[in-house]
Amino acid sequence: MRKTIYFKFILAYLAFGLLSFLSIAIVSSKMILDDLIKDNANTLYKEANLISTRYAESLYSESLTTEDVAEQLEAIDTYTSSAIWIINKNGKVMYNSRISEPDAVPLFIKDFDPTDTGNKNYMTGNFYGCFNEEMLSVFSPINSNFKVMGYVVIHTPMSDIIKRKDDILSIFYISLLIMFLLSTIILFVFTFSVYRPIRKISKATKEYAAGNLDYKLEIRSSDEIGQMADSLNYMAQRLSQTEDDQKKFIANVSHDFRSPLTSIRGYLEAMVDGTIPAELHEKYINIVLNETDRLTKLTNSLLTLNNLSTKGMLLEFTDFDINKVIKNTAETFEGVCKEKKIRFKLVLTGKDMYVHADMGKIQQVLYNLIDNAIKFSNQNSSIKVETTEKNETVFVSVKDNGVGIPKDNIKHIFERFYKTDSSRGKDKKGTGLGLSIVKEIISAHNEKINVISTEGAGSEFIFTLPKSREMSD
Repeated sequence: MRKTIYFKFILAYLAFGLLSFLSIAIVSSKMILDDLIKDNANTLYKEANLISTRYAESLYSESLTTEDVAEQLEAIDTYTSSAIWIINKNGKVMYNSRISEPDAVPLFIKDFDPTDTGNKNYMTGNFYGCFNEEMLSVFSPINSNFKVMGYVVIHTPMSDIIKRKDDILSIFYISLLIMFLLSTIILFVFTFSVYRPIRKISKATKEYAAGNLDYKLEIRSSDEIGQMADSLNYMAQRLSQTEDDQKKFIANVSHDFRSPLTSIRGYLEAMVDGTIPAELHEKYINIVLNETDRLTKLTNSLLTLNNLSTKGMLLEFTDFDINKVIKNTAETFEGVCKEKKIRFKLVLTGKDMYVHADMGKIQQVLYNLIDNAIKFSNQNSSIKVETTEKNETVFVSVKDNGVGIPKDNIKHIFERFYKTDSSRGKDKKGTGLGLSIVKEIISAHNEKINVISTEGAGSEFIFTLPKSREMSD
């Protein structure tokens, strides 16, 4: 059987209860007994010392009669419920409070030795075989003329002390039982508030690992466990979305590669089998070359985007004139613009406008945005490129008067391979990666890019760049 954390916790809980019981039954029991023995010994020693000082010593000095001493001993015996003996140095019991005529029954204690108590004034046991049960025997010496004449020994049964010990232990056991019951309640609370949610989380992680990203983890809690559950649900949602994006990515890549390859194969087969006459070969070879250019462009875009996303983007920041870069980039589209009768309107602030960025990457951004604007512009229209400055930030705008972007599609245009329905119909050669690359480059500069578009009226892309401080100074 696999040992779960909960199983280990229960074992630890039971072990704690068992060890607590054993510690009370063994360690605490001995400590309480020793303490009770010492307490009783101290109390009895005071009585024994009083007897040895007032009565036994007076007896040896003959200031009291034997009857007087016996009467006093019996009174103290009754008060303390203990047997009181007076023993001489040789071990003879001179007086015994439990015998009315002690001289009539002489008792000699064999091997009597007061030093057997060691550094204590008491001893436990049957007192040299004089009792049939265990006793606590307390010694107090009787001194007369600076000599030890004998000892007052008070005996009390250990059974009374053990009974008191057991009564105290009973209180300990009841307290331990109450604590155990209270901790059991805590265990149930822990089970419902911690263990069960953890089991649900464990099951959810197994489901996610098995690929079931639709599994819903339901934990209603606002503590750390609830936050963990929310994080797992969010992670599963993002993974599911990523999986869908990956499938869409593969489908788009397959589609964009298959179309030109199919065209190339079809034209070449037609030229080989004579379907296309020789005098038209040049025309269709140019079509094949255009399709290969499209494949090359798609491959390069994929490589560029992959490098931007996985390896990070290495930017070479310099101070350059963004107005000049805009003019040079616009000139590269002169031939295409003449063919579609599209005019450029450059509204550039100042003679020059220096920014601090990677010139090559920003030139690529401008090229993609202008290329995109030309694709979706109508003939005899214009494209406006504008620069403005505000609070040490330069705003660059590329605006066309083309077909525009449907409202529902605007939020997706920076996604890889995303093409609106209008773009699919109007631009068969697009890769759907241009705006994704633009977004990656601007984000790498820690800047922003936004789009304003109205379907049928055109689109405007606006991105920001930091103004060069050195050149402005």
